[in-house]
Amino acid sequence: MARQGLVTAVSSRAGTAVVVGWVRSVRERVAGARGLLDDWGRPQAAPPLPTGDYAAVLVCRDRILLVRDEQARIPLFFGETGGRVTAVSTSARHLGGGAELDRRYFCRYLTGNMAQPHTELTPFTGVHRVLGGEVVELSLTGRMRGRVLRRVRQAHDPSVPAADGPGLAGAAKELRLALENAVGRRMGRVTACHVSGGTDSTSVALLAARLSAAGQGCPGDLVLLAGRFGRGELAAEQPYLDEAMAEIRRHAPAARPVIVDADDVADFDDFQHHAGDPDEPHAHAFRAPFWSRLHAAAADLGCDTLLTGCGADPIVDANPFHLHRLARTGRLRQMTGQARDWAAGSERGLWDVVSAYVVRPALPLTAERVTALVRRRGTVLGGLGGFARPPWLRPGFARAHGYRGAGIAESRFVFGRRPELSLYEAANYLAAPDPLSWRRARQDGFFLSHPFLDPEVIATMRRLPAETALQPGRPKAVLREAMADLLPPRIGGRVAKVPFNQLYARGLRTHGDELIDLCRSARHPLVAEMFDVETLCRAVREAQFGMGDSYSWDRVNSSLALVAWLERLDRRSRAPRAAMPVTPGP
Repeated sequence: MARQGLVTAVSSRAGTAVVVGWVRSVRERVAGARGLLDDWGRPQAAPPLPTGDYAAVLVCRDRILLVRDEQARIPLFFGETGGRVTAVSTSARHLGGGAELDRRYFCRYLTGNMAQPHTELTPFTGVHRVLGGEVVELSLTGRMRGRVLRRVRQAHDPSVPAADGPGLAGAAKELRLALENAVGRRMGRVTACHVSGGTDSTSVALLAARLSAAGQGCPGDLVLLAGRFGRGELAAEQPYLDEAMAEIRRHAPAARPVIVDADDVADFDDFQHHAGDPDEPHAHAFRAPFWSRLHAAAADLGCDTLLTGCGADPIVDANPFHLHRLARTGRLRQMTGQARDWAAGSERGLWDVVSAYVVRPALPLTAERVTALVRRRGTVLGGLGGFARPPWLRPGFARAHGYRGAGIAESRFVFGRRPELSLYEAANYLAAPDPLSWRRARQDGFFLSHPFLDPEVIATMRRLPAETALQPGRPKAVLREAMADLLPPRIGGRVAKVPFNQLYARGLRTHGDELIDLCRSARHPLVAEMFDVETLCRAVREAQFGMGDSYSWDRVNSSLALVAWLERLDRRSRAPRAAMPVTPGP
């Protein structure tokens, strides 16, 4: 048995397991790894996958298994040559090295910021991704035997919510229990909680504080981590942050508050480093400076997990795509009435709600084309949505390497045949930036963990009737009810937070010229083959002037991240390899 950093290795009569991350519980990593080996080590065994954030290689007596949990926080790749898997790694780059780049991957990546974690493609030919929830079976000599996707906790995942489900009080009780379990599974020896003063992060930190006070940990093992903005729009969040900190410490007086001054942080700071160093390009690299500063503070304190409230918005709020289900099942009058309630509660027009949650999911690519024709009017960013080809991506490259098929696949993943269920699948990948969080994890020795994306929490919300979760004018009504006895009134009653738009705008004002220079000076041949560089530079300039919207800015951000990633590719490829042979040593 061995445990070092993020890796746990155990051996038994069943074989050997190497687990990156944790199975079932952070505190019981060794026991969880041993349980995974015992469950799968029996010949032909195929038990359900346990919960956790892990990737594992199990070398059993008669086979080798590559396993990844369904939430897909920890990456896992394998290299294949001549029909034989030769090595496994959490780094695609270490397996790919100087391999030829797979241009299909870049078309898939450019369709949207959820593309990477749910496709087998990687940037390198001959390197494949183990998908979330997948079990890859190999012979002892590395020959492929099969690949199977397995769902977690199918018994808690009904395809149709019960029509006579619990009322708000009952739903809140179920969510409270599920969220407490999710937080408890993620608490380690020293646990950090990101606290922003919002409902989501404060809820997670309060539950962690109560668990810590109840004996699940040593005194002082809880760190409250926050970024402080003393000026600008985000300074308005400080009173909420102060109140959240005070309430959390009331439950856990020994908790250590760590306030990180973030006034000098802006998006795109040191962009070539943050976007260029991950194993894969990542659309959210522009936001890395803020998170990196918080991660560094947690690492200095020896934390082994960092809990965040990310992911709560799509999971515990009312599911707007329920309107799509009502429409496709012919309940138009009911759909219209609920859409009116939705519009009134969100201060939007009725048509805006119907268009976003009924029409666009039914015909996503067509809706984007129509929007682009109406709104473009001579600008690069006008009307640019999440799937259609951005104007700076060369048409010839897009046709040659399957951009249209990639866009269709991405739209089907985001909306699916039942968008009200696909929302939860897509949220899992949108809220968990694997490449960035994993790069920091390897550097700092701890994980960024998401209790709101726990399978039990997701299954609980999926079971609830939409009418229970929808309270016009009261977003996240079930969560607020669930945490009513803990949340301070000022935080429990707030319905809006100051967004991070100011950091983005400041970053573009500060670094816009550098980003344009990065594109124009790029030397990697794929940049010119893929992009009309001047059109991309024009898009950066339009975003700098505040033109466009979140969809179009995401497309710019992902393209810039790809340029930076390609520019640093050769330098990273010369780094020493860290891969695991798939056959046991002598």
